[in-house]
Amino acid sequence: MSEFFKSEAFILYGIPLLIALARITDVSIGTLRIIFVAKGLRYLAPILGFFEVSIWLGAISQVMENMTNLTNFFAYAIGFSLGNYLGMYIESRLAIGMVVVRIITKSDSSNLVRALRAMRYSVTVADAQGNSGDVKIIFTVIKRSGIKMVQSLILEHNPQAVYSIEDVRHASDPEFPFESPRMQRGFGNFFRGLRK
Repeated sequence: MSEFFKSEAFILYGIPLLIALARITDVSIGTLRIIFVAKGLRYLAPILGFFEVSIWLGAISQVMENMTNLTNFFAYAIGFSLGNYLGMYIESRLAIGMVVVRIITKSDSSNLVRALRAMRYSVTVADAQGNSGDVKIIFTVIKRSGIKMVQSLILEHNPQAVYSIEDVRHASDPEFPFESPRMQRGFGNFFRGLRK
């Protein structure tokens, strides 16, 4: 087996592949770590940081030991690029955190408000003045996993509405539908303990 790791084929193809995989892994972890820091998960971020730097040291040591092979440099760069993409994709699938949704509508928004409240979202409605007359502004704080549901409600009831979605680091006791009370307590307590 040791002969295989010393073979020319492994040096030319195996080491670059391992470097790329290591970079994909450590950069994915690093991307998640930065996002978790931004969301206030201060105890989870250092744990990810430990694994991130350990894998990075392994990858960079292989590059330095095999500097004559240009393929290693390309593998390092490709792994970095793919790792960024994969980290953002994983984070989007996890959908951790909360967002505030602001909806501005000129037409009657009562059906949309009723639909949001029927889904157990807390909704605030305010009168405002737009460029071409009176408008309604609807505010709600939701879990990121509920974005698609809210967007579908907007398209169904007020397709001409203008809306924006922004990350929220902390909200005081928001109501999150689509979870059983038991799961809500479990996950809520876990992430509450990881936040500042």
